[in-house]
Amino acid sequence: MPMDSTRTATDVLKKKKNGSEHPAPSARLPLLETIDSPEDLRKLPVDKLPSLAKEIRTLLLTEVSRHGGHLAPSLGAVELTIALHYALATPQDKLIWDVGHQAYAHKVLTGRRNAFDSLRQHGGISGFPRISESPYDTVSVGHASTSISTALGIAIARDLKKEKHDVVAVIGDGALSGGLALEGLNNLGSQSTKMTVILNDNKMSISKNVGALSRYLTRLLTDRRFNKLKTDIWELLGNLSNVGIGIRNMVHNIDDALKHIVIPGKLFEDMGLRYFGPVDGHNVGEIIEVLRFVKDSVNEPALVHVITTKGKGYRFAEKDATKYHGIGKFSLSTGTLDAKPSPVPTYSKVFGNTLVELAEKREDIVAITAAMPDGTGLGGFREKYPSRFFDVGIAESHAVTFASGLALQGMKPVVALYSTFLQRAYDQIMHDVALDSLPVVFCIDRAGLVGDDGPTHHGVFDISFLRTVPGAIIFAPKDEVELRDMLYTAVNYTKGPVFIRYPRGKGLGLEFPDQPREVPIGLPEKLTKGEGCAIVAVGNACEAAREASAYLEEHKISPTLVSARSVKPLDEAFYRELFTTHKHVVTIEYNTLTGGFGSSIGDLLSSMQLPKAPSLLRLGLPDRFVEHGSLDILLKNVGLDPESIAESIKGFCKK
Repeated sequence: MPMDSTRTATDVLKKKKNGSEHPAPSARLPLLETIDSPEDLRKLPVDKLPSLAKEIRTLLLTEVSRHGGHLAPSLGAVELTIALHYALATPQDKLIWDVGHQAYAHKVLTGRRNAFDSLRQHGGISGFPRISESPYDTVSVGHASTSISTALGIAIARDLKKEKHDVVAVIGDGALSGGLALEGLNNLGSQSTKMTVILNDNKMSISKNVGALSRYLTRLLTDRRFNKLKTDIWELLGNLSNVGIGIRNMVHNIDDALKHIVIPGKLFEDMGLRYFGPVDGHNVGEIIEVLRFVKDSVNEPALVHVITTKGKGYRFAEKDATKYHGIGKFSLSTGTLDAKPSPVPTYSKVFGNTLVELAEKREDIVAITAAMPDGTGLGGFREKYPSRFFDVGIAESHAVTFASGLALQGMKPVVALYSTFLQRAYDQIMHDVALDSLPVVFCIDRAGLVGDDGPTHHGVFDISFLRTVPGAIIFAPKDEVELRDMLYTAVNYTKGPVFIRYPRGKGLGLEFPDQPREVPIGLPEKLTKGEGCAIVAVGNACEAAREASAYLEEHKISPTLVSARSVKPLDEAFYRELFTTHKHVVTIEYNTLTGGFGSSIGDLLSSMQLPKAPSLLRLGLPDRFVEHGSLDILLKNVGLDPESIAESIKGFCKK
C-alpha cells in the first residue's frame, strides 16, 4: 500500500495517547513539559529560558542518539529558536527556515514534543519543516538558500493584501553562499517592505565577533532613545539649508567609514538592509531584546547577525560539527556511532578512492564539490591533491559552470554532487556544458531513495531530466567494481559530458581487479539467459531483480536478466534482439517512471515498429513524492522490493 503523505504530527500524537507509538523520553523536563505551543513559551519569564534551552538540548540529544538526525545544526540554534518564538507572534508572524535541518527545537516548541521520538521514522514527523505537518511550518524545505526569496514573496503578498504580520527568514552562513540567497538579498534590499533576515553565523565565515565594541554597538543600534535622537537630528539638519545638507553629507561619510572598520554588516547595509549585530546567539535575553526592537521599531528590510556555536552543549559535536551535522544512532556518553565499521566500502568511498587512483596518472583531473567533500567521498582527494580540489560552497550552479571553464582549457573536471542537489544546476548542465559537448564528468551520489531524510533528499528524478541532455552519456553501475570501471571510462571520454549515478550505502563486497576496464558505452550486459520474459534493471536495482528472478524460477518463469549499464545511449542492435526473442520485457529502475529509463525503452520499442512487439512493463517510482522512512519500508511501499517485483512480473507474464 502506498504511504499516506497527508499524515501529520497530530496523527502521531493521537496514536501515542493510545499507547501504540514510541515511549516518551525518560528524562524529566519540568519546563519543557509545560509547553505545547509558543503561547505557553511566552508565559515563562525570560530568566527561565536558559534552563529551558538545557532541557531542549537534553531531549534533542536523547532522541537523535536513538534514531539519528541533524544534530549539530539544531543544537546550535536552540536559544535562537526560543527567542524567535518568544518575540514573534507565531504562527500569525511567519517564520521561514532555510534548509530546516536546524529546526528540531522549533518542532519541539510547536506542539511536536510528544511526537519527537518518531523523528525521521516511517509515519513519524519529518526531519525538516513540512507544511502538511504543522501550521508553524510556513514552508516545506530541505534544500539550501531558499528562505530569503520565499520570505520576500510572503512579505510582498502581505503588503498587497494589506495584512499586518511580521515575516522572518532564518539562514545559515553556509546557505548564504548560494546564489539564490544573494539574489533574494539583492531584491529585498530594493524593496521597502518590512521583513527580517536572521543570519545564523555558526562558522564565523563572514566576520569575527569584535568583542565588547560590537556588543556596545549592538546595544546602541537598538536603543530607542538613540534612534529617536538620531532621526530628530537628521531631520533638523535637513531643514538647515545648505549648511545642514553639508553636515549631513560629512556625517554620512564618517558614519560609512566607521561602519566599514568596526561593523561587519556594512555589506548588508550597502545592499539596502538595516543591519543589527553581531548578537550572541546563546544569550537568549539579548536576542529577544534585538528581535523585539526590530519588530516594533523597524519598518524596512533588516538583517540580524547572530553568532552561534554549531553543536552547542555537546562537547563531541562542538569539537567535530561536521561529523555530527547529520549522524546515525550514537552513544551519548562516548559519541561513537552504534553501527560497526563495515569492511565493505560505500559507493562514495569507492568513487573517491578511484578518483585518487586515476589522478595519480592524470594531472589534468580536478575534483569539484558543493559543500559536500566528505559526503561525496572526496576527503582523500582533498588531502592528496589540495591544489586540484575545489569546494565551491552551496553553489551547485556555479560548480557546473566553473567545471565548464576548466574543461574549455583542457582540464578534466569531475563534479561530485548528490542527485537531489544536481537538480539545482540543470540549466548550467544544458547551456554551459552540453551545448559545446564539454567533457565534464558528473558523479551523482545518493541516486534513488535515501531513506530517513525524505522527499527533499531522494534522488529519483535525475534519469528523467538528464535524458533530455543532447549528447549525454548516462551510466548506472550494478556494483562497486562497475562504478570504478565507469569512472575510468568517463575520464577517458572526450566527446561530451558523462553522468554516473550510484546509490547511497555499501557495495556488494566484491574484489577489485588490479586495473579498471573500459565499459562499452550504450551496450547492456546480459547476466542470465532465459526465455519468454526479459528483465532489464538499472544500476543497483539489478540485485532486487536477481532476487525476484529466483522467486520467479520457483513459479516456472525463467527470465533473461539484463543490466542496462547505460541509460543513454541505448544500443539498438542489442535491444532489437531482446525484443524479438522475448514476449515480455520488464524494466526496473529507482527513478520516477515519468520520463525514466522505462520510458526510453518504450520510445525505442515504438520507433522500431516490430511486427510482433513484446508487451512492456515498467517498474519504478510513482508520480508522487515519497515520504521518509527506512529504505526497506519505502521500497515495499512503492512495490520495488524483490517480492513485490516478482509478484508484479508474475501477474504480467500470466496475462
